[in-house]
Amino acid sequence: MKTFHLLHISLGSNMGNRLDFIQNAIDEIYKRIGDVVSVSGVYQTPAWGFSSEDFYNSCIAVQTFLSTEEVLPILLEIEDILGRKRTEGKGYEARTIDLDIIFSSGGNISTKELIVPHPAMQDRKFVLEPLAEIAGDVVHPRLKKTVKELLENTSDNSKVSRLLDVVINPKDRYNLSHFQYLTIEGNIGAGKTSLAQLIAKEFNAKLILERFADNPFLPKFYEDMERYAFPLEMSFLADRYQRLQDDIAQYDLFKDFVVSDYDVFKSLIFAKVTLQEEEFALYKKVFDLMYKNLTKPGLYVYLYQNTERLLENIKKRGREYEQKIPPEYLDKINKGYLQFIKSQPEFNVRVVDVSELDFVANRSDYIAVLKEISQ
Repeated sequence: MKTFHLLHISLGSNMGNRLDFIQNAIDEIYKRIGDVVSVSGVYQTPAWGFSSEDFYNSCIAVQTFLSTEEVLPILLEIEDILGRKRTEGKGYEARTIDLDIIFSSGGNISTKELIVPHPAMQDRKFVLEPLAEIAGDVVHPRLKKTVKELLENTSDNSKVSRLLDVVINPKDRYNLSHFQYLTIEGNIGAGKTSLAQLIAKEFNAKLILERFADNPFLPKFYEDMERYAFPLEMSFLADRYQRLQDDIAQYDLFKDFVVSDYDVFKSLIFAKVTLQEEEFALYKKVFDLMYKNLTKPGLYVYLYQNTERLLENIKKRGREYEQKIPPEYLDKINKGYLQFIKSQPEFNVRVVDVSELDFVANRSDYIAVLKEISQ
């Protein structure tokens, strides 16, 4: 996984429907930049440095894979989309939306285009009031004071009032936690682990990951599938059952939101493809005894990718023992999953086609997957 870093961004508007402009800006930041970790209330403040309508101001904390320098042009583009017009040489003026980076965990920045921390934040109550609400204990790296201390000692004596109106965190619209237990499934190389990790981090979920690298039969299986299929599938079944049972037992599904990147039923899918008819009959008897005792997810998500993309992903991640997987095997696994899903009407399932998406590299693709899951 890439490394996240944290930004604090100030938002202000004093034209048109000010609350809508702030909400729309937060929505765009969530779609294009990263996870909105926290959102302050909305504060009404007088125009600073010029005579105009009062501003509405808010502040958000955002976790992102992008560098601070990469975020700046995206914020400027969001301002343009939301109708901000800049007039050269006129100084302060009314605007539909104003977006400023206040702090960055990526460190101090001083360039012609960007200075972080914001050089005037300590003198602006309209920044400090909402920022103190969500980051009051954050220490200014240059001034060596917390945001709360900066607010207490600011020279700005403007009247600032917190409104009853609020803006919402965009991810609250997806409400994934109501599933309580969410399982991401998919073929080899479909990206199920990456998606489970992203969702767990963004929605503060407990994460359960399949651990399979130490299975001694797996490399042998890819060398001689017919010989090693039965011991491989039996060892996977026993291991998945025991580990999933142990992991789920740690959590209270009435209080915790749990995300996993596998379910034991995948053992049946793979076994049906790899085992001879007599072997599968024996295997299924053991499977049925185990599976009925396991807690079932509130939602299964099956990530479908076409075989060509799967092979690309397998090659890219570079596990040596996977490089000889034939495309016919991946085709059979995909068909096995889809047939199994159709045969289980009691399952709550979303099939999401990600063949044309890269939800790790592209934030917009990740949001598209979230929409599919939560619809």
